[in-house]
Amino acid sequence: MEFSHKVIEQKWQQYWEKHQTFKTPNNSDKKAYILDMFPYPSGAGLHVGHPKGYVATDVVSRMRKLQGYDVLHPIGWDAFGLPAEQYALQTGNDPAEFTLQNIANFRNQLKALGFSYDYNKEVNTSSPGFFKTTQLIFELLYQNGLAEMRYVDVNWCPELGTVLANEEVLNINGKMVSERGHYPVYKKPMRQWVLKITAYAEKLLEGLDEVDWPESVKDLQRNWIGKSVGAEINFAVQDSSEIIEVFTTRADTIFGVEYIVLAPEHPLVTKLTTSEYKTKVTEFLATTKAKSDLDRQDNSKEKTGMFIGSYAINPVNKKVLPIWIADYVLPFYATGAVMAVPGHDERDYLFALKYQLPISYVIEGEHYGKLHNKDGKHINSEFLNGLTTNEAVTKAITVLSAAGHSTAKVTYKLRDWLFSRQRYWGEPFPVIHWEDGSISLVDEKELPLELPKMTNIKPSQTGESPLANAKDWLTVVDSTGKKGRRETNTMPQWAGSCWYYLGYILMENNEMLDLRSSAAQKLLKKWLPVDLYVGGQEHAVLHLLYSRFWHKFLYDQKLVPTSEPFYKLVNQGMILGADGTKMSKSKGNVINPDDIIKSHGADTLRLYEMFMGPIEASLPWNPSGLDSARKWLDRVYRLVKNNNFTQVNNHQLDFVYHNMVKKGTEMIEKLSFNTAVSQLMVFINACYKDETPIYQPYFEGFTKMLSLFVPHLAEEIWVNLQQTSAIALSTWPTYDEKYLQKNEVIIAVQVNGKLRAKLEVVIDTSDEDLLALAKANPNVKTFLVNHHIVKEIVIKNKIVNFVVK
Repeated sequence: MEFSHKVIEQKWQQYWEKHQTFKTPNNSDKKAYILDMFPYPSGAGLHVGHPKGYVATDVVSRMRKLQGYDVLHPIGWDAFGLPAEQYALQTGNDPAEFTLQNIANFRNQLKALGFSYDYNKEVNTSSPGFFKTTQLIFELLYQNGLAEMRYVDVNWCPELGTVLANEEVLNINGKMVSERGHYPVYKKPMRQWVLKITAYAEKLLEGLDEVDWPESVKDLQRNWIGKSVGAEINFAVQDSSEIIEVFTTRADTIFGVEYIVLAPEHPLVTKLTTSEYKTKVTEFLATTKAKSDLDRQDNSKEKTGMFIGSYAINPVNKKVLPIWIADYVLPFYATGAVMAVPGHDERDYLFALKYQLPISYVIEGEHYGKLHNKDGKHINSEFLNGLTTNEAVTKAITVLSAAGHSTAKVTYKLRDWLFSRQRYWGEPFPVIHWEDGSISLVDEKELPLELPKMTNIKPSQTGESPLANAKDWLTVVDSTGKKGRRETNTMPQWAGSCWYYLGYILMENNEMLDLRSSAAQKLLKKWLPVDLYVGGQEHAVLHLLYSRFWHKFLYDQKLVPTSEPFYKLVNQGMILGADGTKMSKSKGNVINPDDIIKSHGADTLRLYEMFMGPIEASLPWNPSGLDSARKWLDRVYRLVKNNNFTQVNNHQLDFVYHNMVKKGTEMIEKLSFNTAVSQLMVFINACYKDETPIYQPYFEGFTKMLSLFVPHLAEEIWVNLQQTSAIALSTWPTYDEKYLQKNEVIIAVQVNGKLRAKLEVVIDTSDEDLLALAKANPNVKTFLVNHHIVKEIVIKNKIVNFVVK
């Protein structure tokens, strides 16, 4: 190897830290807030897949700094949560100490990778200085009627001693179990804190039009919110004063209703179940409770139900309709009741077939006893006959409303946010429950309300968190002698991650500014919104939705200056194991970045991860690709060591240099990092091909661009080029259009004779450069991965063809 990466990387990491090179400045009107989804500091540390997104944001942050922007590029720790608590229970360790140890390990790993983070801005969600603001925001939500206690059915896991979110519950052999540990989970009504995110449903939908996010993520959010425009129709119950309210978006199919279905949890089930069905209904309810909500919504799983003995009356034709309960109807969506039209709805159709219920048709088409779920003119529908779907929906609602049977309504699939966890290791609620039944908030002057020190944090077994065992902390007496009890639930891990991006802005001189202070407001106005947010696809719904909810609430409170928190979002793809599967300890395919840093260097790892393919793609780890990245860096360093530079431009590199700056800049702006690296490679090839001394200003410009990807070696090269200050403090190179006026040609790139890409290159580009550019093309790369290249064919100025097997 040409250079000692260990010496160079330690040298420059120490230099950056000593000189506070990446401390957040306040010098320019141009700002760039570049954000990573912050990590949970687990005991396992990082594997090589984790840095991919971090390197991407570092590349952009370093470029923005060279372009004269004030850059905020922070890091912090999502430090509360169940894993640390479970570790503490199993080992007897303090979760706070364990978490701090993990943070120290993660921080060291990140520093070893040379990221340009401002560690002065570092936040830790489990720090009292941080969660003081979390508690303050909760108090504001409560004061504005957006936080309340309710009895709700929750996923209770006795073994873990906590409520689990639907996403933390699995169905194994028809039983609900916890994702962590596979312990039994049961539905249980418990008094819980709930945040009324549903009050912001429409704003959350509308805000998606303001942001530059992948359409797939926007669609996931829209589907989760699930807006439906329709009507609520009242069905009278035969021989009863009860009314069943049904929400539907297809009021036009009212004449095709064959039965009514209630959610098993619907309050009318017990009232309307006749005596002969009570035993079977009780058994059915018990079976349904063992199923998770996700399983009940899964259309691929068979649905079950039963008749409860009562009948409803169709308001338009007085037809008698049997009332059923079924697991596919959920209590929290709309009214928890469905008018079943099996001829034109797939779920209702399959259910009707299973239980031999009648099927009729009210939309013309080829029926023949099959599902018909296409639009058409109405039939068998009296006053709706001959109308199209939209016409029939409007008329049906008009007629039903005039008769007092219906009202127009908008509903959302989105549920209010269950905000309680029965855990010790979470933010304490700043709430006191008094003996007279009243609730009060902890005085803001007494915040943060900290967790008590406990030597034993085992579950209370009462359904409460371990805090129920902290008697001294739990009991409160006011000045009049009235006794109270602190809230024993803690907030979910989502709480800190809802607003941590604001915490970075507010962190000044190792202290968190008051969100409402003038100093805080000035900083928030400067830095918001986040300009680029990079993180995993797994957070495409809940984290982003919850953060947007809190942010919009704070916007309404005039505490943040923008209605959306994150302007541009990118989901980086995974780095898979060499076997093409997700890295995991159980598969034995995890690669530790510490080992790669020792063997090849952090710069090599950074370069390889950016060059291996598009940022959004999930690609397998390839050791030979890593070796190639290192060899190329050695090749760059040899040019510097040979010291063959001149201050006189012989113009041999004019086009390739200015083309590199122009296209490389454009590609980085588009986050096409792999093709930007290929431009750097083309420049180095040209330097080797040109036997005259290299024009040093051009090589300096190259080194600036190189510094985004391989900052340590670039700093070392910068010194060797007789520069006195750090390259991170220099300026971004520029290009001159007059040097780009050169005839170009389109090259067809083929794999096994099939066209896979087209490249625009200068006429007479060398075979070596053509091959490098072709291999860097994302589409071509897709067809080369996991294949052996048998032959490389280059027809100058026309074709590049790879023969693979």
